[in-house]
Amino acid sequence: MRYITIEGNIGAGKSTLAKLLSAAYKAPLILEEFADNSFLPLFYNSPERYALPLELSFLADRYKQLKYQLDLYRTEPIIVADYVFPKSSLFAGINLQGAEYDLFASYFDIISPNIPQPDLLVFLDAPIDALLKNIKERGREYEQNIQPKYLEQVQEIYRQYISASSLKTIIIDRTAVDFLKYPEYLPELLQFINNCKENEIYRFAP
Repeated sequence: MRYITIEGNIGAGKSTLAKLLSAAYKAPLILEEFADNSFLPLFYNSPERYALPLELSFLADRYKQLKYQLDLYRTEPIIVADYVFPKSSLFAGINLQGAEYDLFASYFDIISPNIPQPDLLVFLDAPIDALLKNIKERGREYEQNIQPKYLEQVQEIYRQYISASSLKTIIIDRTAVDFLKYPEYLPELLQFINNCKENEIYRFAP
């Protein structure tokens, strides 16, 4: 199984690229079911109060979704997802502190070995102003008050994760690459993926 995951900050275009890759590969697509999480709008209105239930609910939802669908599609040559399971731990590191983080981490450490690591991580790197523009344009009401400082924290923790990871990773500069505006970049990315053989960090620059 070739398991490809797309990651990036809020508003980076993860789901868009995941759908394009899934269609190109004719591969099953796993999209995060964040819209069903009732704690998400509550968290954005009152982060300190709802951070723990939000992160625990995301942890459970992501685990159930990935465990079920990766098992379901285990005979497929390629599977595409628009998130990595450690995303839960990364956001918990920002949103939780002290005993609440320790509680979350204890659950994460128990269940995370049951989810396989992806074969490839594609990371969409976008500047904060572009993220804010995308967030505004897609119009999800509960996201409209996201502050630049929070996006900066998310950006930094993803960079730390990539730096410490042993995953094969392709970083795409979203200021230079727009797959919807310039669809000819997608075949170039597919060829680039095929050429990336080692578990290293690559940068896609068509």
